[in-house]
Amino acid sequence: MAGSPLLFDPNSVCRRTTHPSRLYAKLCQTQPEIVLAVARGARLGTRECQHQFRHQRWNCTSHSKSVGKLLQQGGKLAQQEYIRETAFVNSIIAAGVLHAVTQACSQGELLQCGCMTLEQEQRWEWGGCGDDVDFGHDVSRHFMDSRRRKGKRDIRTLIDLHNQEAGRLAVKAHIWTECKCHGLSGSCTLRSCWNKMPLFRHVGDHLMHGFHAAVRVMGSNDGKSLVSLDPDVPPLDTHSLVYSDESPDFCVADRITGSEGTRGRVCNSTEVGPGSCHWLCCSRGHVDQTLVYEENCHCQFQWCCVVECERCTVRKDVSICI
Repeated sequence: MAGSPLLFDPNSVCRRTTHPSRLYAKLCQTQPEIVLAVARGARLGTRECQHQFRHQRWNCTSHSKSVGKLLQQGGKLAQQEYIRETAFVNSIIAAGVLHAVTQACSQGELLQCGCMTLEQEQRWEWGGCGDDVDFGHDVSRHFMDSRRRKGKRDIRTLIDLHNQEAGRLAVKAHIWTECKCHGLSGSCTLRSCWNKMPLFRHVGDHLMHGFHAAVRVMGSNDGKSLVSLDPDVPPLDTHSLVYSDESPDFCVADRITGSEGTRGRVCNSTEVGPGSCHWLCCSRGHVDQTLVYEENCHCQFQWCCVVECERCTVRKDVSICI
């Protein structure tokens, strides 16, 4: 996990880790299928981050080194800095790990878990294959939270743990119940019901709302908890995202913060706000270009079993930040 929760290759995760837990090392050696599910969850979280920030100056770049810089936010020069974007990335990846591990359980990919079983109630009973969210929660917490040394209570550790749990709670808060009726002529004298996880897009939308409503915090006097900098803000909620430092504008490339700048980004010249040329290009201006390229078109299925397409020339007008 060394420094970044962005996991892509389960073999490299186990090879590079310096985690002190014997249980963690044993998990890598004896249960690589769980590590694979964790890696899948990290990719899921990263893709959702890129979707949610597609119109922002920092667009959750696919370059993992840049995202890692953001997560560390300043490295040795600013170890205590923690901005809103860092909060979102940590929360969405913790949520992604929970989601992917739970899905792997439901699909029978993991021997350590399975369907969630619930008690029968009145005229309907729990059945089918409910998602074992509790197991996914435990694995996400084990992999993500243990990046911070046990017993360490600096403000960055406290904020990390808070945001990662907020990400997991975002998944659990959107669990819904699916039912199927049984009985003669659809009388529904008996119903089988089971819990289902939400679409991950719904989780991303929820956390993006949390990003905009994030609370700026500082460490309490005892160093064991977080308090809001704004005395008028209600006590911190476990679902809230929190941060300690204001974000840079991300207008120009900066290796320290992980910003790649906005030069060369495609923008919208007819809109205002995020994604617009005025905002995205940081008032530097933009140029209009016409892109000409070929793509498949008029595709038809031919028996059996080939899809044949024509090639069409497409002209597209775009605006690009300078």
